[in-house]
Amino acid sequence: MNYKRRADEEGYRARSAYKLRQIDDEFGVLSEGDTVADIGAAPGSWSQVAVERVGSEGHIVGVDLAPIEAFGEDEVGADAETNIEFLQGDITEEETKENVEEAVGEEGADAVVCDASPDISGEWTLDHARSVHLARNALDVARRLLAPGGYFVVKVFQGDKIDEFRDEVRDAFEDVATYTPDASRDESSEVYIIGLGRVDAPVGEGDVFEAEVVGEGDEGDGIVRVDGYVLFVEDAREGETVEVRVTELKPRFGFAERV
Repeated sequence: MNYKRRADEEGYRARSAYKLRQIDDEFGVLSEGDTVADIGAAPGSWSQVAVERVGSEGHIVGVDLAPIEAFGEDEVGADAETNIEFLQGDITEEETKENVEEAVGEEGADAVVCDASPDISGEWTLDHARSVHLARNALDVARRLLAPGGYFVVKVFQGDKIDEFRDEVRDAFEDVATYTPDASRDESSEVYIIGLGRVDAPVGEGDVFEAEVVGEGDEGDGIVRVDGYVLFVEDAREGETVEVRVTELKPRFGFAERV
């Protein structure tokens, strides 16, 4: 399929729009009313898709080194009722990250998406390293912005550092996937790492500590709270002080066992 021609016909600014459409169709990254941070947003095609998917109640914040032209009324996704804001800045710099945080707001984002590419040198190892560096900065933004259960999508060039980066994403999410959309060029080395279900727990899997059981869940498990985060502990009863080991973390709660 000629995605460039299709983008021209359907009013998208770039063929890359179909990559996000296919990722969203596969993983359900974007939902009605979502707040989305689009990193490396120029020329704006991913923001166009985001506007379509989140609707008039959504909020889009796009950022790029290059300026991004505001949507015209005749462009796909140019919903005048959707809150859209474009920022110009370098996402590897702290000031830009803070500006994105401020624009997104205190409630955080439901999705952070990044189709940013480094300047291509033609040297494989250098381009791969630069790609991973950009992706790590996008992950830093995702860690700051995403609400529990949120999604992260980032492009990275294949190479020897990709498994290490994927593990870093896994540490921050309930699950992680690697995906290549049909709209990617056949000759491209790009893949997309997708974090599914942001976990922002104050404890890590394997952590052992002593805690008071403050309640019981519907299944009879004891409830331990750590900075507001809920852990369900099997065979623990309200009022007990127990030593527990964290066994599994999910976006809004986790599980632990008695030691």
